Amino acid sequence: MAFEAEKRDAMWMLVALEDGAKGLDDLRALYEAADPVLVHLIFAWLRVRYRGHSAAEGVYGRIAALCQASRTIDRKRQEGSRDMLSTWFEESYDLRDLDRDTFIDVLVDKLEG
Repeated sequence: MAFEAEKRDAMWMLVALEDGAKGLDDLRALYEAADPVLVHLIFAWLRVRYRGHSAAEGVYGRIAALCQASRTIDRKRQEGSRDMLSTWFEESYDLRDLDRDTFIDVLVDKLEG
């Protein structure tokens, strides 16, 4: 599998934020070091997947807390939202239709390829 380590790291970032399995300090370093497109699209995928879900408040709250805890992450989120790759990705794929594994596979392949 191509980019196996990158996919594993991206999946860990997504799952840890989604499940609240790690504290903000642990997530902060990962998200501060991450590609802005990755940050933006992980947040976007979570927002879409949890729209109307009973766990939405927790997921959205962790995203907000992470952005409030670090200006770097919030800047990356904003930068990533303006990146042409993010625009292309969101126009080419319906985030609602991508399960977690497919989303990470496709995203990392596009970022690293």
